[in-house]
Amino acid sequence: MSHPDLSVFGQDPWWLMLGKALAIFVFLLLTVLVAILVERKILGRMQMRFGPNRVGPFGLLQSLADGVKLALKEGLVPAGVDKPIYLMAPVIAVIPAIMAFAVIPLGPMVSVFGHATPLQLTDLPVAVLYVLAVTSVGVYGIVLAGWASGSTYPLLGGLRSSAQVVSYEIAMALSFVAVFLYAGTMSTSGIVAAQAQTWFVVLLLPSFLVYVTAMVGETNRAPFDLPEAEGELVGGFHTEYSSLKFAMFMLAEYVNMTTVSALATTMFLGGWQAPWPVSMIDGANSGWWPVLWFVAKVWGFLFLYMWLRATLPRLRYDQFMALGWKLLIPVSLAWIATVAVTHQVRNDGAPPWVTAVVYLGFLVAALSVLVLWNSRRRRRIRAALPPTPTDDSPFPVPPIPRKETTHA
Repeated sequence: MSHPDLSVFGQDPWWLMLGKALAIFVFLLLTVLVAILVERKILGRMQMRFGPNRVGPFGLLQSLADGVKLALKEGLVPAGVDKPIYLMAPVIAVIPAIMAFAVIPLGPMVSVFGHATPLQLTDLPVAVLYVLAVTSVGVYGIVLAGWASGSTYPLLGGLRSSAQVVSYEIAMALSFVAVFLYAGTMSTSGIVAAQAQTWFVVLLLPSFLVYVTAMVGETNRAPFDLPEAEGELVGGFHTEYSSLKFAMFMLAEYVNMTTVSALATTMFLGGWQAPWPVSMIDGANSGWWPVLWFVAKVWGFLFLYMWLRATLPRLRYDQFMALGWKLLIPVSLAWIATVAVTHQVRNDGAPPWVTAVVYLGFLVAALSVLVLWNSRRRRRIRAALPPTPTDDSPFPVPPIPRKETTHA
């Protein structure tokens, strides 16, 4: 595995590092405010109704008004809660979501007041593993919130979230293995540099699809929002929270969405590199322009989140867990084996068509297994259904009423 040059990180003066950290924090807060408003507008249009349109011109100040309202509301603390953990849980949910963004590259080297610096706070040889570890800590905030509330439904929501994160974290991590094989590094800046010619979404499409599915499950978003299913758990893990404490959970959810979207952009869509054919323009990948490409790609994933919420109904919990353990993880393992074999074959000097044949064989095998599994599931469902009563049934069957046709 190659070792990218990380010597450019950690050389900035203290004021520049502080400025970059503050810029990341402000970027995440503004993204959350805009995302909440945009989501409500998009859901309104998709459901043939108006979204927010009262506060400010075209409703643009609705998110700001909601934030002020939440801040001014009375913060209630139920009598039966474990108060220290109850108050600590929202903080534990928010901080890891923001920390994970520290290793995301937003652009190349730029000049800031005469200092050449990368548009990235820091980088590590195992930066992707750092992101996975930090985002996994955030689930403790949800679990502790459900447990400390002293109520049944929040506890069930917290337990669901822990099982959900464990299941989908495995699939998410496995989807990165193929990227590590192709990039030869786990550093985020090195992975972006490895996609200078071809984005990994083209070379590793199954990994990308597994990651996109896992990131929706990881962030507890519809149709995988089982920890806060209002039809079953009232409000889920944050049922007993109000005021700023509830706002912090919402902030953590949207910051997590932004972080996993930025990670998907970095791992599969070339990071801050300009898309084709814009990349053919001189200077498209230099200066501050790459920040625009990066933000546009992140918003593409955020729009996908909103589209899924407006389109798909919530899964049953058994369907949700079966998707992770019976489909995503086996597909990821088989795909890793395929990529490892083809990567080694290409390193040994085999022509590119060998890789294409192996990939095509994997896709055919995966589709065949999926079709067989689906047909077997259908037969099992039919076998579990009660038999259709016939005329010679020993039990009395009422006649089916016929519809009478009336003519005008």
